Amino acid sequence: MIITRTPLRISLGGGGTDLPSFYGRHGGMVVAAAIDKYVYVGINRTFTDDYFIKYSEMERVKVAADVAHPIVREALLLHGIAPALEIVSLADIPAGTGLGSSGTFTVGLLRALYALKREHVSAHALAEEACSIEIDRLGRAVGKQDQYIAAFGGITCFEFCSDGRVQVLPLGISQQTLHDLEEHLLLFFTGYSRDADRVLADQRERSEQGDQTMVDGLRAIADLGHRVKEILEAGDTRGFAALMHEHWERKRERSTGISSPAIDHSYEVALASGALGGKLVGAGGGGFLIFYAESPAQLRQAMADEGLAEVRFQFDFDGSTVVARG
Repeated sequence: MIITRTPLRISLGGGGTDLPSFYGRHGGMVVAAAIDKYVYVGINRTFTDDYFIKYSEMERVKVAADVAHPIVREALLLHGIAPALEIVSLADIPAGTGLGSSGTFTVGLLRALYALKREHVSAHALAEEACSIEIDRLGRAVGKQDQYIAAFGGITCFEFCSDGRVQVLPLGISQQTLHDLEEHLLLFFTGYSRDADRVLADQRERSEQGDQTMVDGLRAIADLGHRVKEILEAGDTRGFAALMHEHWERKRERSTGISSPAIDHSYEVALASGALGGKLVGAGGGGFLIFYAESPAQLRQAMADEGLAEVRFQFDFDGSTVVARG
């Protein structure tokens, strides 16, 4: 039995500029953080002549090409993994909540397959292969930050170059700033991100068409990513909170599907209850709101009164790892 543990993520700045439709023309920049909420993938050799796959559904097929789960199917085909195999996945946070679970699962599955084959793979190669499966083989309107932060972990800056290269640089912050962020950043669940795929598809289409409003908005978001890097490395966490609010305002301008009246109401309540700034994590339509709170206790009470559940977290600096091998 092989078990991998791969972290989910929150975006701290620049999210949305990691889609090939944008960075292929203009370059992109994202600051992302891996958190201690994980997707686990288990792989075990069996005595049957099929593939037994368990996730939110259950599959048993003889041929890899018949696997219904698209990511599992493409990973098995890509690696030529023979049957007599059981694959199981579990997650601390359900899919569709804006924390990058699809990219995280892909990275964790690939890490497990490499371990099964007893082959070494670097974090960079792992992230690129996961991106290739989702973007190239499956044609999904997703970016690259989820796969990269899942593979590398930490609080990390990613520069997405127009030629397809990705430059990876850990954020140079002090231990004091790290502890400040873990104490004052709060994450609240608003509901499942049912419109995320539509929002990303709309962004991809408008970027490919050269829609100037979309392009200008994403350029401003990329600039915000650079400013987030600079301000966090300077230790100005209150300034970071203000940039999160600016990021949210610009994000809402890109598409009507990003927010909703309920999310807007929760955001306003948070600002009135000690939050200095915040934004929705993920593509939009639901998922998690993250806030930087001057008074975490006050904000926790206000959000509890609104019926929003909090997920407490710390940062993960391991990235995707094999946690069991037997």
